[in-house]
Amino acid sequence: MRIEIFTGPGCAHCEVAKALLNRRGLTFEERDVSEEAVREEFAQRLPRVRSIPQVFIDDEHIGGLEDLKLRLA
Repeated sequence: MRIEIFTGPGCAHCEVAKALLNRRGLTFEERDVSEEAVREEFAQRLPRVRSIPQVFIDDEHIGGLEDLKLRLA
């Protein structure tokens, strides 16, 4: 399973999402939207989304923190 999480500095919800993944022993790739190239990719992949975190599992967008909680429940 490949997990990507788009995050940003100082984002409390991002920290909660990463902690949840870590508690489950799941490895993930963190993508920091404060980096210009990552921000551009984020905008291309999710043109209507403005909030972080945003999580992809096996290239499928599952949503933000609440969606991740539901998926892992």
